[in-house]
Amino acid sequence: MSVIIKPVISEKANYLTDLRGSYSFLVNTKANKIQIKKAVEEAYGVKVADVNTMIYAPKVSSKYTKKGLQVGKTNKLKKAVIKLAEGEVIDIFAVN
Repeated sequence: MSVIIKPVISEKANYLTDLRGSYSFLVNTKANKIQIKKAVEEAYGVKVADVNTMIYAPKVSSKYTKKGLQVGKTNKLKKAVIKLAEGEVIDIFAVN
C-alpha cells in the first residue's frame, strides 16, 4: 500500500505553505496519521511536527437519458496537511 498518492498543488495549499510551512498531500484512504508521518519523513527526508487529515465523501451526480436515470459517483478522497518542524522545507517541484 503506497501511502502518499500525490502532493496537492493549488492556491490555498501554496498559501498555507508560505504562511505556516504546511504541505498538503492526497493520501490513501486507509492510511492513518502515523503511517502518513513515516511516509513523508522517508520520502522527503524532513522532520514532521504535526499531521491533520480530512476525508472527502464521494460526489454523486445523476442525469436523465433515453435509457433512464444514470447515476455515477467519484471516489472517496483523503487529504493530509503536514506541518514540518521549524526550519524544514520540502521542494515539491524538484525532479526526482
